[in-house]
Amino acid sequence: MYRLALRHKSASIKQKDGIKINNERLEYLGDAVLSAVVADYLFKHFPYKDEGFLTEMRSKIVSRASLNRLSFKLGIKNYMLISASDKHQMKSVGGDAFEAFIAALYLDRGYNFTSKIIVKRILKMHFDLDALEESEISYKSKLIEWAQKEKNQLDFSIINQQTIKGHNQYKVEVIINQKGTSSAFDSSIKGAENLAAEKAWKLISES
Repeated sequence: MYRLALRHKSASIKQKDGIKINNERLEYLGDAVLSAVVADYLFKHFPYKDEGFLTEMRSKIVSRASLNRLSFKLGIKNYMLISASDKHQMKSVGGDAFEAFIAALYLDRGYNFTSKIIVKRILKMHFDLDALEESEISYKSKLIEWAQKEKNQLDFSIINQQTIKGHNQYKVEVIINQKGTSSAFDSSIKGAENLAAEKAWKLISES
């Protein structure tokens, strides 16, 4: 099971019935287990914070970018089974393999043991909650992760650019599955993208 957790889909084992064996099913389960443990930990660590704060903190911890950095620190890439042609994707698949490993640990040793490992060996050793609390969240990154996980097409399009009193203003639209979802103005393209992504994220969260 642990070996399977480290088997990328590019190195899938194809069975006689055509089913491909890789770590994607374990990744799905590990994502749920990790989110539950992190949610419980934050709930107890911040007894007076509201739901919005706890949700944002959890997102910062379990985001794909965060888990990719964590997997790099842990050296997970050194043990992954992945085709040579996909080696360049190593940064993006490390977080998936970490979630799959959490699922393997859960299936092998149960929730309580897995929870202790995540809290003691991951959260307390690799995450500074005070620094995370002060850091800003990238809604564009969250939206990209959501689109990748849900297999949705996501695009950011500059639909307007104008100069007001000598300052550039950009209007960016978030397009999901070829449908305009939200838009926003800002003095930089990056800022407009994040503002538009925040609007789109709130629409998705409320739906």
